[in-house]
Order: sequence, then C-alpha cells, then structure tokens
Amino acid sequence: MVTSGTVRRNAKVRVLRDNNIVADNLDLASLRREKDDASEVREGFECGLVLKNFQDIKIGDVVESFEMREIPRA
Repeated sequence: MVTSGTVRRNAKVRVLRDNNIVADNLDLASLRREKDDASEVREGFECGLVLKNFQDIKIGDVVESFEMREIPRA
C-alpha cells in the first residue's frame, strides 16, 4: 500500500526495518498494479514491487522511494 506520495518505476528505494536502514540505493526491478505493469502508483493504491539484489523483505518493513535529481548551480 502506498501511504504517501507516489512510487515510480525508475526510482531508487531504501528499506527501513524498525526505523533502521536495512538496504539503501536499490533499484526497482518491477512495479505492478492489478497484474499489469505500471509506471507509477499513487497514494492510496496497492502495488507489487520487486527490488534488484534484495529479497529479505519482512512483515512491517517500510519501503521509501526517491529520485536522484541533479540541480544546476545558480
């Protein structure tokens, strides 16, 4: 369940367990909504996701997604 914001397919993710970072800077391998591939899932919807090089998801884990953007100097 996406509790706030959006999850995008090309985003990076981190996994939190008991407010401690378990894995950081992971890539999303797959993002699905109702058996269909999705490019984005919004707040309030359920989705399935697969993380590259990480399979140790447990009940109660929080997955945070973020995008790395380069901001030019002013």
